[in-house]
Amino acid sequence: MKTLVLTASPRRKGNTNSLTDFFCTELTDYDRVNLYDLQIEPCLACRKCQADWEKPACARSDDLQGRSCAQMEGLFDRILSAELIVLATPVYSWYCTAPMKALLDRCVYALNKYYGVPEKDGSGENRRGPSLWAGKRMALIATCGYKPEKGADLLVEGLKRYCKHSQLEYAGALIERHMGYESEFMDKDKEERAKEFARSLMEAEDD
Repeated sequence: MKTLVLTASPRRKGNTNSLTDFFCTELTDYDRVNLYDLQIEPCLACRKCQADWEKPACARSDDLQGRSCAQMEGLFDRILSAELIVLATPVYSWYCTAPMKALLDRCVYALNKYYGVPEKDGSGENRRGPSLWAGKRMALIATCGYKPEKGADLLVEGLKRYCKHSQLEYAGALIERHMGYESEFMDKDKEERAKEFARSLMEAEDD
C-alpha cells in the first residue's frame, strides 16, 4: 500500500520524528515529507481552485525569496498517488503545528470542489463539485505534554470531522505523551506501539 507520511515537527530528532521513525520501519512502500522543509503559505480562501473540477489547483505558487518550487502542487500529486496519508505532528496549543494546519487548509479547498458556484445538472438542480481524494485513508501520529485525552482530543476530533467532510476514511491515531523535558521520551513500549500501529494500518488495508 502506497503511504504518504507528512511530518510537521521543527525538531528533526524530536519526539514526533523519533516516534515516526519507528512507525516507518514497518512500511514497505512509502514517501515521507517534512513540512518544515517547505514554505507552505496560508490559504487565502480566494476559491480560484474551484474553477477546475478535474484537478487540484491553487492560486498561490509558494515561490518565495527566489525559491523556485511549486510546493503544494507537488504535494497534491503525492497525496493523490497515495492510498494512506499519515499526519505526524506535535501538539501545539491543542492542535497541529502551523505548517500542518496550512497544508490541511490548502487541501480542503484544492481537493474538495464544494466551494465554487454550483453548476446545473440535466434536471436543472444545482450540482457541487467532487472530492478528488475521496476514499483515501488518513491516520494521525501525535505527541503531547498532557494526557492524550486532554492534550490531543481536539486534534483527533478535528481530524475526524475533516475526514468526514472530505470523504476520507479516518484510520485511527497513535498519541504518545512526553512526561517533561527532564525525562526521556522514547522507550521500548512507545517503539513497539509505533510499529504495531503501522502494522495495524497495513493489515486493515489487506482485509
